[in-house]
Amino acid sequence: AWTGEIRGRVVCDVCGDSSIGPEDHVLYGAEVAVLCITKSGEVFNYQAFTNSRGIYTVAETMPETDRWVSCLARPIKSFHERCTRRGDSHSGIKFTYNLTSGHSHTVKPFLYKPATAPIYC
Repeated sequence: AWTGEIRGRVVCDVCGDSSIGPEDHVLYGAEVAVLCITKSGEVFNYQAFTNSRGIYTVAETMPETDRWVSCLARPIKSFHERCTRRGDSHSGIKFTYNLTSGHSHTVKPFLYKPATAPIYC
C-alpha cells in the first residue's frame, strides 16, 4: 500500500502585507479543500479544518497503482470573526505529488486578512 499526506497552514495576515510576521496569527477551524487525481484517473475530494496551530492535514492509504499524481489545495472559509477576507491573489495551489509512501507534501500558507488593518500597521 501507498500512503500520502498533504499539510499546510492558514494564517490571519493582520496587516494585509502578504507576508507572515509577528503580528499575524494562525486561524483555528478554517476550512480547506484538497482535490487529488490518482494514476488511474480517479478524483478524490477532501475537506479539512485547521487545528489550534492553524494546520490542516489530509492523508490517504491506497494501492500504489492508484496513488495521487497531482493535487489542488484551496482555501474555502475562515470562521474567525475579524479575519475572513481571502488575502491570497490565487484561488488555489496546484502541485504534482511524486513523493514515496509515508512522505508529506507541505503547501504554502493560505492567508486571510481583516476588513480593516489595525492602526499599528
